[in-house]
Amino acid sequence: MNATTRKPAAALIADNKKAHFNYHIEERHEAGVVLQGWEVKAIRDGKVQITEGYVVVRDGELFLIGCLIHPLRTASTHVRADSARTRKLLMHKDEIRRLIGKVEQKGYTLVPLNLHWKNGRVKCDIALARGKAQHDKRETIKEREGKREVERALKHRTR
Repeated sequence: MNATTRKPAAALIADNKKAHFNYHIEERHEAGVVLQGWEVKAIRDGKVQITEGYVVVRDGELFLIGCLIHPLRTASTHVRADSARTRKLLMHKDEIRRLIGKVEQKGYTLVPLNLHWKNGRVKCDIALARGKAQHDKRETIKEREGKREVERALKHRTR
């Protein structure tokens, strides 16, 4: 497969960097997002934030809560924009049932990892995750700082 026939990578809209710091990611799943027209326009303009978002299960369906999509100033006057409204996530029923079974286990939760474009539609990567304890977070910080020190030393040595 040459470079001209490769499929383009999914274009990242928003990334939830806090999720990797606060949770151990067990599984990743891709879900569609039900959006209104003004929300799609705002997403194209980059006015979205998912760091405080989380996923809940209601009546066998998944919903994204806490994802902020700020309306454009040029939005239509007949639409009342609610930036923090609850948005439905679309997945196959058997995938949802399997996730529900795992979420009901102690310590598991569903968190949004990112929003991205796929075939002209907005998709949300969600993760089945287990919360990190405080000492795990400290360990992550130590690893990150250690990597930085090594990179600095290598960069300084190559000069």
